[in-house]
Parts: sequence; C-alpha cells; structure tokens
Amino acid sequence: MERFFLNPDDSALIIVDIQERLAAVMSEKEKVLGNCLHLIELSKLMNIPVIVTEQYPKGLGPTVEEIRNAMPHYSLVEKISFNCCDEKKFIDIIESLNRKKLILTGMETHICVLQTCLGLIKRGYHLHVVADAVCSRRQEDKNTGINLMRDAGAVITCTETVLFQLLRIAGTEEFRIISKRIK
Repeated sequence: MERFFLNPDDSALIIVDIQERLAAVMSEKEKVLGNCLHLIELSKLMNIPVIVTEQYPKGLGPTVEEIRNAMPHYSLVEKISFNCCDEKKFIDIIESLNRKKLILTGMETHICVLQTCLGLIKRGYHLHVVADAVCSRRQEDKNTGINLMRDAGAVITCTETVLFQLLRIAGTEEFRIISKRIK
C-alpha cells in the first residue's frame, strides 16, 4: 500500500525525452507538455529534484524550449540507451537523491518510458507513471506501454492526482499557485 503514497521529501520527477523533433510528431504534445509544466512548477515550489533525459540529441534535438525555460536547475542526462537505467550518469543521479518514489513522464510511452520504468522497478524504486504526461505516436502503443508498466507494479496516475498528493492540504501558498495553474 505504501507505494501508492507520494510525499515531497521522498519523490523525484523524471522527464524522459521530450525533445523537439520527437515532440513534433506527437498528437498529445500540448497536453503532455502542459501537464509536465504543472509538475515542474510544483517541483520547484516543493524542492523536488527533476531529472531530464535526452535520447540522441544530435538526431532528436534538445529538450523542448518550454521545459528548458521552466527550470532554472535540473539534472540532464544525454543518452543513446532506450532504458535510462543503462546510463551510468542517470543511475548515479537517481541513487544520489536517496528518494524511493519516482514520478515518470515523457515520450515515447512504449519505448523509453517503459524500459526506464521497468529498470527502476527492478532496482527497487516505486514508480508513479503520469498517464496524461506520457505519449506515443500511436494511441495503441501508449496503451500497451501503460498496461505493461501497471502489470510490472507501477502506479498509473494522472497529473492532478500527483499534484494534490504532494500538496496534501489546501490553503498554502503552493496550493494557491498550483490551483491557479490548473484552472
């Protein structure tokens, strides 16, 4: 039951491969990008670390400008492996954070997001896959990726669930800021 609960002190946000050329072919780009920006804003307000990965940036371009501009500080991992866990720098960053709950977003759900999720679960982390902050070029591929991650033990969630789990209570400055963003 513990794996379903998020708290700011034991969570980190991972944004997988939301890059210019990849995002350009995603039909859900705007929704995914907007939801990632909500999660980034809360991460900044609550000091939740953010890790961003880029799959072969020479070919797929850098992380989209909106995400880069939203974060003054984040850990960037350039990679060629589909599974982020196959990159030593990624694992070093994750382990140094000493956080067991990882909030996973990105592109493409059935490839890099899936393989990273499985790799992290295998390492003992609790994954919260934000279903409305991940996408694939084809909906059936996204659905397959989501189902495989759920079967592997990931918590499948949505942006507002993550936001309000981490906020925990109304009436705070963080709550007011996030409430305005999602209206």
